Amino acid sequence: MTLRKSISPAVFCMLCCLLLSCSGNKPEATNDVLWYNQPAKSWMTEALPIGNGYLGAMFFGGIEEERIQFNEESLWSGGKGEWDEYNGGNRDGAHKYLSEVRRLLDEGKFDEAHKLANKELSGIIKASTKEGWVGFGSYQSFADVFVKTKHEAEVKEYRRELNISEAVGTVSYKAGEVNYERAYFASYPKRVLVFRYSNDAPTGTDYQIRHESLHKNIEISFKDSQLIIDGRLENNNMGFESRMLVDTDGDIVFDYGELTIKSAKYVSLYLSAATDYVNDYPDYTGRDYKALNEKLITDVKSIGYEEIKAEHIKDYSSLYSRMSFQLGDIKNDLIPTNDRLIAYANGQADQSLEALYFQYGRYLMISSSRPGTLPANLQGKWNNSNNPPWASDYHANINIQMIYWPVEVTNLSECHEPLMEYIDKLRRPGRKTATEVFNTRGWVVNTMNNTFGFTAPGWSFPWGFFPGGAAWYGRHVWDHYVFTGDKGFLENKGYPIMKEAALFWMDYLTEDKEGFLVSSPSYSPEHGGISTGAYMDIQIAWDIFNNCIKACEVLGSDDEFKQELVEAKSKLLPLRIGKWGQLQEWKEDVDDPENKHRHVSHLYALYPASQVNVEDTPELSEAAKVSLKGRGDDGTGWSIAWKINFWSRLLDGNHAYKLLRRAMQLTSDDGVNMMDGGGLYSNLFSTHPPFQLDGNMGATAGIAEMLLQSHTDAIHVLPALPDNWPKGEITGLKARGGFEIDIEWSDGKLTNVIVKSKLGGAVKLKYDKRIVEMNMAAGEKIVLDQGLSAIK
Repeated sequence: MTLRKSISPAVFCMLCCLLLSCSGNKPEATNDVLWYNQPAKSWMTEALPIGNGYLGAMFFGGIEEERIQFNEESLWSGGKGEWDEYNGGNRDGAHKYLSEVRRLLDEGKFDEAHKLANKELSGIIKASTKEGWVGFGSYQSFADVFVKTKHEAEVKEYRRELNISEAVGTVSYKAGEVNYERAYFASYPKRVLVFRYSNDAPTGTDYQIRHESLHKNIEISFKDSQLIIDGRLENNNMGFESRMLVDTDGDIVFDYGELTIKSAKYVSLYLSAATDYVNDYPDYTGRDYKALNEKLITDVKSIGYEEIKAEHIKDYSSLYSRMSFQLGDIKNDLIPTNDRLIAYANGQADQSLEALYFQYGRYLMISSSRPGTLPANLQGKWNNSNNPPWASDYHANINIQMIYWPVEVTNLSECHEPLMEYIDKLRRPGRKTATEVFNTRGWVVNTMNNTFGFTAPGWSFPWGFFPGGAAWYGRHVWDHYVFTGDKGFLENKGYPIMKEAALFWMDYLTEDKEGFLVSSPSYSPEHGGISTGAYMDIQIAWDIFNNCIKACEVLGSDDEFKQELVEAKSKLLPLRIGKWGQLQEWKEDVDDPENKHRHVSHLYALYPASQVNVEDTPELSEAAKVSLKGRGDDGTGWSIAWKINFWSRLLDGNHAYKLLRRAMQLTSDDGVNMMDGGGLYSNLFSTHPPFQLDGNMGATAGIAEMLLQSHTDAIHVLPALPDNWPKGEITGLKARGGFEIDIEWSDGKLTNVIVKSKLGGAVKLKYDKRIVEMNMAAGEKIVLDQGLSAIK
């Protein structure tokens, strides 16, 4: 349900004035801050996230008792210990049924073909229960930290905030004349979570600290000033441990699993956590996690809180500060974020909230994906359940890819590295699936991936069948190269990943009666029935072939394979415009103009790929527009975010902006809604619903796409600027070719643009109908005016 509270603009302005004049806690206006005047009650909708890639935590800011729920990225049930029995999810000899499924499809017996495919080509798990998918497993909550604070007077002037420019959360309030402050951050350099409690009471105050966990096989102890959780998962015997170092000027007593700290002016908590998981197929175990935790705690013992905090801010800011984004002149930072969202839902303009939402996506990316970590999953690194929605897994039929859409264009290439590593480690189990299920060369993944190499189809069709996952991952590999120009990466890791994904498609595609290569059997992701050619498959095959051809040219190698790719690409089933002017979703012209399904997979060629674009394929672009209009503007969070990117690529900024406002509507819907529940919770988490990170990231990518595009032969400045953003400035956007772009505009028109070349080379810049071509040296910067004439 979307909140629709009736607040007129006049009443809203009165509310703002009241908040500013009557609050005893009058903060200065600051950019890039979420803040609230009350504690969180709900984990999903109100608590605030911190993370360093390895660990994630959500803090509530409770007054009498604080709750901090935390996660360690590799704590997963399932998989390990069960893979031998269930063959990694692959059904033995499944490929023997492919020819019969194809025969039935060629004869038009679609129902029979689906029935056979669902029975013989699906993956397998041990069981599907109300506790989750046994065998596949799920991302697990680690534990909670509870901190009780003793107060002697009534609390006032409460403020809970998250400063995303520094990645530091804080809580402050007064009880009588005593000031209480807390800070929360996740240090990537030290690989720990840090929580700081302080007060200025003359004799300090008392704190009580305890752990709670959803897991049964745990022991909680206190040793060497460390509160320790030692456990093993019941499901797969994975070992896990956390250590929380307690540094305080108070007196500590440990009794019945709880710490009592007396008369403390400060308490600093440093929490490390790890498991025995190693991303190494097929065992996925072997890390000495207890030794790792001991080392991490030892490293922070001799360093003071202020030094660790300063190091954290410097490290985080080195990524976050690469970009700035300002829209308009009015800032509403003095209004609590939840109140801003209520007003926004009722039509109030708040351009600085939209800019904040963009930067919040970057904050979540940095907090959940850093070199050396696993990639962000469906919920980033934040999860409070042992049976989260969709296992909080790596969904490869759009969701994990969407999470990483903004990473290159918003100048966070390093945060892409965990996905590259994860993709590379999937190749070995993916080869087994390719062989046993599809009888092909190369490697493949389907809809659901986990941390244990599950690359088999899902255990039910149509949702479970998506062999395009590996090739779609290949697009991320290619994008990482074209944005960074890292030829060593392309040669040593990127191209081998892409080539094997292309080999799968060269073997899997079959020739139809017209002589075209098609995908059979084929399902458009989570939509519709079985086909002899769902167009998303064809478009993904075209994309991986096309990018492999380019990679061969860049590397000057593998010419024989390149020629095979050129030939196969030329024989692919061409894109077709259907009977009501739509870009067809299937080879069969059966699209329903009244269908509002959340997946719009047949527009992959428009975004994130570029086979369809306004400049080179105008007729297909118009057909894509017809398809989009047919599907409508509603959907789940990630679906709406995808549509923002589609309309941006179609150069319709006003339609893209309309969808952005839809994506940012405040909602209280925290159940599963597969149709039209998208929006934001008050903590700015995007909703499927429930919470999924892809909606946040897809919207951030869409905003970037409105302001800069580089998927054709030109860098297009302000290609889809909406009327609602007449004035603004953005710095640090990245374009393909290693260019960094700063843009300023006023009255809806470009004022100036700064182009910085990281790599050197030719660049074509486009604004409106004007085009300029330049050759730039590495490190060179050129400033151009609204006419694209160089100023200096």
